[in-house]
Amino acid sequence: MSTTLNDRLHELLEPLAAKAGADLEEVKVARIGGSRVLEVVVDADGGVDLDTVAELSREFGEALDATDLMGESEYRLEVGSPGAERLLTQPRHWRRAATRLVKAQLTAGGEVTGRVLESDDEGVLLEIPPVKGRGKATERRLAFTEIGKARVQVEFNRKDSAAEEEIVDDIELDDASDEA
Repeated sequence: MSTTLNDRLHELLEPLAAKAGADLEEVKVARIGGSRVLEVVVDADGGVDLDTVAELSREFGEALDATDLMGESEYRLEVGSPGAERLLTQPRHWRRAATRLVKAQLTAGGEVTGRVLESDDEGVLLEIPPVKGRGKATERRLAFTEIGKARVQVEFNRKDSAAEEEIVDDIELDDASDEA
């Protein structure tokens, strides 16, 4: 079985990403206009910052220059992180989406929208909001085999519970110091 260019690029770049504590999510060579673009997507638990992206861009460029994988013609290397509405295709994607709202199309038909409570290698536990805001939220466990396609939903009005807890803790500390 012959390996494709994307497979060989993945083999070259994946160890460099892993060394930086990141996962190589996607490698794609595209032709835009008259030039070639090598798009590389990396991610990590907690996301990847700009310093990591810059360092990986440098390391990927050096590794590519040391090989003939991209041939002699010019290309542009673009390294970035996955977009906000990325497809969730691997258990690690679901783990990184903890507390996020997702919409999943089910293989049996229909779709479900819920907040990721937890996930493992077999599936995900979602908190399903009540219909039209009435009643209580329910929990639903889905095996990954039941999910045809899923992506994180962008929430503009989402309250960050961790930030709220921090504010409450600060207020409680201020109140305690006022009493002392």
